[in-house]
Amino acid sequence: MDRRSLLTVATGAVGAVAASQAPAGATLPAHPGPGRRPVTAFNVISDIQGDLRDLGVALDDMRRTNPVSSGLAVAGDITPRGYDAEYAAVAAELKRHSHPRTVAWAIGNHEFYVPKWRDPETLAQDTWPNGTTEDSLFRSFYRFAGRGSVRAEHSFGGVPVLSIGTEKYMHYHDPKLWDEVWIGEAQFAWLEERLAYWARRRKPVMVVTHHPLPNTVSGSHNRLYSRDYLQADRLLGILGRHRDVFLFCGHTHWDLALSDWYVRRVVPGTANPEGFSVVNTGAVQTGYTDDGKGGEVTVPGTFNQGLQVEVFHDRVVVRARDFAAGAWLKQITVPLSTWI
Repeated sequence: MDRRSLLTVATGAVGAVAASQAPAGATLPAHPGPGRRPVTAFNVISDIQGDLRDLGVALDDMRRTNPVSSGLAVAGDITPRGYDAEYAAVAAELKRHSHPRTVAWAIGNHEFYVPKWRDPETLAQDTWPNGTTEDSLFRSFYRFAGRGSVRAEHSFGGVPVLSIGTEKYMHYHDPKLWDEVWIGEAQFAWLEERLAYWARRRKPVMVVTHHPLPNTVSGSHNRLYSRDYLQADRLLGILGRHRDVFLFCGHTHWDLALSDWYVRRVVPGTANPEGFSVVNTGAVQTGYTDDGKGGEVTVPGTFNQGLQVEVFHDRVVVRARDFAAGAWLKQITVPLSTWI
């Protein structure tokens, strides 16, 4: 089963926001200017999928552009298949490069692909799951991430970063399903409580997840990615209440040069007509874009993209980066509803 066949439907709208966006190809400032330093700055990448060379390039480039980064968020697909040796290879590559001490890992669908293989050299999808248990896949992720659950909270320079993700690999539970995201009651309650907690403290919250929510950023309107969440409406309802939430998602590998790399998602019934921010994270391994026929096509040439996020007292600046070219692609400035 290819990673690009998924499932669910949710309604909603992409709303306008009082934000300024620099277009692709624009010359972006190297820093925000004297006396206007951010409270903190961090980086977001996704979809490494075994491309360790490009991961190293990305880490070195982030070190140059953001040498005092307070954290690195990785929005899933850390490995190509979820083998322990693949996690170990990522850890070894990290050790070879300077990187922030705090890393927030989110789980992706590729972390569940071991059952498609009889052994690391033999693809055997017809005999899925080839003796691999669902629990063993989660344990591998937990050992690597250094925690005991899919959800986690980190602090990047005082800014809360919440990682969320699926708690079931659905093909173990329904033969008609594969990579769809299922979130349990405890994780929903935790997310709701943490967002409310930080809203009372007037803090923006960064949420990191692998799959894009429907009708948000690049690719999420495409039939390939419009049904990733089995409880999309419920998740949208929780996030949609908070104007100063920023959701970072990967999975599609769609090019950050696209115009809908950033959107505001307005969720009806949440009493928040300005919506919340959703940002595509690009990908370290292989890029895709719309093929104009309801599918996608590979972006030619070297592809290695991610984000730099700068949090100020009154705004958040998200900057899209081409790590391979060492160039800024574009940026968005989003005003915060409260000063921090």
